[in-house]
Amino acid sequence: MIGLNTNVLVRYLAQDDPVQSPRATRIIEQRLTEDRPGFISLVTIAETVWVLDRVYGMSALEIARAVERILQADTLIVQNEQEVFTAMIILRTGAGSFSDGLIGAIGSWAGCSSTLTFDRRAARLKDFELA
Repeated sequence: MIGLNTNVLVRYLAQDDPVQSPRATRIIEQRLTEDRPGFISLVTIAETVWVLDRVYGMSALEIARAVERILQADTLIVQNEQEVFTAMIILRTGAGSFSDGLIGAIGSWAGCSSTLTFDRRAARLKDFELA
């Protein structure tokens, strides 16, 4: 398994750099295999979503589609894949942000009865409770 940093994943998804984007494409499409997959940590996926939103101005739906493509790739292993999927659905449906969805899903995965928040929008999500 080979770990992937945020910049490699972003360059692959954005295809905006004449040098790094083709290198990222070769890594993801040719170097990684099912026997030697790329590993995407929770930090990497969260940073990637943040960069696609804040730096590239992608819509929630575009970002959700990008995350879904990552989750569907046979050559990529995503840490806590089910929780990332839950966060992607929350983003896609407009129920909340990806990061709030991920925080709640990871809390649930860890055995938390709820996640306390002062954020009223996040408090509407299944795994949250208004503090």
